[in-house]
Amino acid sequence: MKACGIVVEYNPFHNGHIYHVQQARTQSKSNVVIAVMSGNFLQRGEPAVIDKWQRAEAALLNGVDLVVELPIEWALQPADYFAKGSIAILQALGCESLCFGTDYDSTFDYQSYGQQMLIEKETIDALFKKLENQNQTYAEKMQLVMNQIFPEMGQQQANQPNHVLGLSYSQENATYERPMRLLPIKRLAQGYHSKSLEQEIASATAIREGLLKHAVIDHTVPQATLESLTHYHVFWQDFWPLLKYQLLVRSLTELKQIYQMSEGLEHRLKRSAQTANDFKQFIQQIKTKRYTQTRLQRLCCYVLLGITNENMQTAWEQPIIHVLGFTEQGKNYLNQVKESVNLPIVSKIGKNEAKRWALNLTSDQIYQLAHPVIKEQNFGRFPIQIKNR
Repeated sequence: MKACGIVVEYNPFHNGHIYHVQQARTQSKSNVVIAVMSGNFLQRGEPAVIDKWQRAEAALLNGVDLVVELPIEWALQPADYFAKGSIAILQALGCESLCFGTDYDSTFDYQSYGQQMLIEKETIDALFKKLENQNQTYAEKMQLVMNQIFPEMGQQQANQPNHVLGLSYSQENATYERPMRLLPIKRLAQGYHSKSLEQEIASATAIREGLLKHAVIDHTVPQATLESLTHYHVFWQDFWPLLKYQLLVRSLTELKQIYQMSEGLEHRLKRSAQTANDFKQFIQQIKTKRYTQTRLQRLCCYVLLGITNENMQTAWEQPIIHVLGFTEQGKNYLNQVKESVNLPIVSKIGKNEAKRWALNLTSDQIYQLAHPVIKEQNFGRFPIQIKNR
């Protein structure tokens, strides 16, 4: 069997994602679609609106054959690290192709871009080092470098997050001996940042906004997602008391040990925690041109979850592939490739796996605190099995 990989968050799983899965299968001509899905905390520094098991089940009921978890040490990261962890898992599982959505020019050659980036790596690193002391964000510095190396590309458009991820996938993919075939597909209808709920395909951003405003979203999501969302949904504000507590009780020395806490940001966060009334106000107080909202939201997640540099390094050194669910076809594919996979494949988190999964265990336990109906996320949980759909 031949497999096509997709990298997803499904926050929540909606009709646009069904189209993506269909296109992945059609364009790749694969027997199996494998989704590497972020767990309960996501790339842009926010909690998932519903837990990983419910999102995985919706995916399996609507076209995906195998869902494996992208662990928090890779999921809660900027695009380059997010891509590194995702591509490693898909490569380990033997995917022949990678299909991803893009909000950029559909004719852009991601495959060639990745290969060229690999060739020019030393030059790019040298140019980037020259900019390290300038008061700019990482994305702005990288844009300046890219404009020098690849002037024909024009602006990468930092406000096109799917394109930025596509560039990161292509760079990481090119480092492998057998790179996956890249299959970009143009987003349908609403853009990533669109707030419109008028059509059947709406952005995840619009759906989450709709939930907050008690708007009708029934026509934008499949039944499995709709049923999950009626039981509960969580947002950053649900974690605000916990984040504020962490910032108030931890000393500046302790906060400085948090992963990605740099340039005195601990002072800024601690000071604002004493005056902000809610998470939205807190973010507005600490946000600057240099520190984007996404960067700061990820930092807030690290504080909330107590993730230090040492925690992150330890997690990177103990990789596993955690299976969240599969169809009969997905199960057959796993059985086909499991002997050749170079990472441990785990279907159940028990005592033996707990040490390798420690960062995710703690993070999931904290996620559960957001709502009393959220079930245990690891111990005693087995992969979801979908026999008929």
